[in-house]
Amino acid sequence: MNTPEIPAQSQDSMPADEYKMDPAPDYAPRHPGVGKLRDKVALITGGDSGIGRAISVLFAREGAKIAIAYLEEDRDAKETQRLVEEEGGTCLLISGDLGTKDHCEATVKAVIDEYGQLDVLINNGAQQWLDEDFADLAEDKIDRMIASNIKAYMFTTQAALPYLKKGAAIINTSSINAFAGKGSLITYSMTRGASLAFSRSLAGNLADKGIRVNSVAPGPIWTPFIPGTLPADKVENFGTDTPLGRAGQPWEVATAYLFLASSDGSYYTGQTLHPNGGKVVGA
Repeated sequence: MNTPEIPAQSQDSMPADEYKMDPAPDYAPRHPGVGKLRDKVALITGGDSGIGRAISVLFAREGAKIAIAYLEEDRDAKETQRLVEEEGGTCLLISGDLGTKDHCEATVKAVIDEYGQLDVLINNGAQQWLDEDFADLAEDKIDRMIASNIKAYMFTTQAALPYLKKGAAIINTSSINAFAGKGSLITYSMTRGASLAFSRSLAGNLADKGIRVNSVAPGPIWTPFIPGTLPADKVENFGTDTPLGRAGQPWEVATAYLFLASSDGSYYTGQTLHPNGGKVVGA
């Protein structure tokens, strides 16, 4: 697969905006839908852009009704909603801070009020920034990262559990950095390690209820995380250090979530898939 070169660029916000990226991330599904998620309802946090957008569009193509939760990126969220509707689906938009338990509960309630059920929960929303000078990292930044990347996953799952029935799926986004570590992303890597451990532990807790819990640990993927985290010169040619020699695109990661959410992945729980361009890490 040939992908366009990534020029130097940077954004001064986190979460960053997909509509500002050059080239635009590739979210588009590659194959016709066959109804793998027909009559299912999926809540996708961080669904406005990046991997979350690709998941939303792919799930809609496979017949799911979509709800996306995001912080405040309204322009990106409305574009994702439009793309889902182009697939013949419906897309509920829910904005706000999932780092608070009250909002997580309100988000799940909004999904139930709109659709009457919840079958797939994708805990994907997160924040990331460099913390190279770890000794001077401010307490409020650590708290913000933990709220976004750990508490949000736990609170949203707690709110969803009363509505998840046998056959439901929970998929948590982890990262290659949970396995390999990253010296300039210490706090982020810590939180992705937490989402990995959360997935494995919760899988054992819910197995007797017939609810599967898995994770996906992407490598370098061209999403708003990248210009929102790295200085412009570090963004240029992002991902070329992988064995495949390029960054991954969101659509190439979304297929892992579809596999785990659908009956294709019915014998998978407590597992992790690794779309990372060929970097070998621990299981």
